[in-house]
Amino acid sequence: MALKVLSALDSAKTQYYHFKAIIIAGMGLFTDAYDLFCIPPIMRLIGRIYYKHDPNFEVNAVVTSTMIGMSLLGTVIGQLIFGRLGDLMGRKKVYGLALILMVISSIGCGFSICTSRECVLASLGFFRFVQGVGIGGDYPLSATIMSEFSNKRTRGAFIAAVFSMQGFGIVVSSLVTMAVCAAFDGASSVNSGDPTPKNADLAWRLILMIGAIPAAMTFYWRMMMPETARFTALVEKDILQAAKNMEKVLEVSMSQITEEPTDLTFSHLTTPTSSSNSNNYPIFSKKFLSRHGRDLFSCATSWLLVDIVFYSSNLFQSHIYQRYVPPIANMNAYQDAFHVARFQAIVALCSTIPGYFATVYFIDRVGRVKIQLIGFSFMAMCLLAIGIPYAHYWHSHHNVGYIILYGLTFFFSNFGPNTTTFIVPAELFPARFRSTCHGISGAAGKVGAIIGSVGFLWASKDHKDHNYPKGIGMQATLLIFGGVSILGILVTYFFTRETMGRSLEENENEDEYTDVCFLRCFPTSCVRRQSSVIEVPP
Repeated sequence: MALKVLSALDSAKTQYYHFKAIIIAGMGLFTDAYDLFCIPPIMRLIGRIYYKHDPNFEVNAVVTSTMIGMSLLGTVIGQLIFGRLGDLMGRKKVYGLALILMVISSIGCGFSICTSRECVLASLGFFRFVQGVGIGGDYPLSATIMSEFSNKRTRGAFIAAVFSMQGFGIVVSSLVTMAVCAAFDGASSVNSGDPTPKNADLAWRLILMIGAIPAAMTFYWRMMMPETARFTALVEKDILQAAKNMEKVLEVSMSQITEEPTDLTFSHLTTPTSSSNSNNYPIFSKKFLSRHGRDLFSCATSWLLVDIVFYSSNLFQSHIYQRYVPPIANMNAYQDAFHVARFQAIVALCSTIPGYFATVYFIDRVGRVKIQLIGFSFMAMCLLAIGIPYAHYWHSHHNVGYIILYGLTFFFSNFGPNTTTFIVPAELFPARFRSTCHGISGAAGKVGAIIGSVGFLWASKDHKDHNYPKGIGMQATLLIFGGVSILGILVTYFFTRETMGRSLEENENEDEYTDVCFLRCFPTSCVRRQSSVIEVPP
């Protein structure tokens, strides 16, 4: 028998607070994307300022890798720490701390203490690491909070909408960069003898600090959010307080969600096949792994695989820049950064944001597993279509066809595993492990991001230059990415469970009280087990 407060959450109509929660929870993802996508144009400005003697104004390869890797490493640590704290202390208690870290570190990135190259880069790397910790902490908390506030009919769309704030973060990051660069370019007297004025050192700092504003604006609302009713009822076991928390945010009366005095215990929540203590096991115990190990494996592995490909986008961009961005020698520092930011905005508007919107619309109609399979499949086809003939054609023909395939890869990563891997971990696990398991899955994803954005940045080089050693080459890299996407198809098909249309408690109980078959589709005992799950309403 389900608690009234949980049943009310599952059947609640879509209300104003749901949309408010999307904005509040999505600001962390917005800041994540803003920070990630403002770095390419900022590195062009830093190259102009601090690497004037390099013929292409390129930042040292080790420095570039460190700037990217420090933020992602911080994200890994933040996801693991804040994910666990969210289950131990409550979602709300640590939610504000993650936001504070993001705001302070964004401002710190802009100040970066001093003006000498070594000092600026060391300071920037440190604050990007701290910012990564805050962003990482926001991932599991935002997904879990939105999941636990949502009704089961539109839960996927709400969580996808939170994640889609990344798309707006990319666009705003690009627009802010373009606006700042255009303003500085118009106000500066740049001559051909010195195309990098001193004010450029202020421009990139201003771009980074502006990223703190949206996150800071939501701090008050995060502090005003009540603890989720599911955490209060199922983890803290305070059913009355859970009802009060729900009444604060949703249009429902206490009489509808308050249990009878004789029911304010958890004995009535056990199923006929379980004892009252059967689910009192710690995380990473043998019982946890037997009941939820497959789900954790599928979530973490899928996220790892998609991020290897998704975060390697800078490898494609460098080739497109050569064709559609004017030569560096013909531009000043502001124009250089402006063109990079404009290209990112175009890609986001044409492929990234449409992919997010498609997921929001279809996620509760088609299902998580099918969308993830579709996404991985088209990613594999596009990458192989670029990779197989790369040496004979695409290497010297970065034309419209190349850009279309590049854009489709982005579209189907977002209308696919890049979004679904954020959603599914927030739906599969028991309330007492939900934030932790989402953090573990996300941390695995960011390890994949480090592999894709740093490892393959070095491995993809076709020849040795003054910055990078010779690697396996771009063609081999693209073929590997295609293989990674195919591996994602296999992991999704064999291991990932569908969560559409069921309550969070139904999703967790499918494995909570029955023996688990590690492969989702085999053998017949799994089919019999799945058929015993509560039927999904149309």
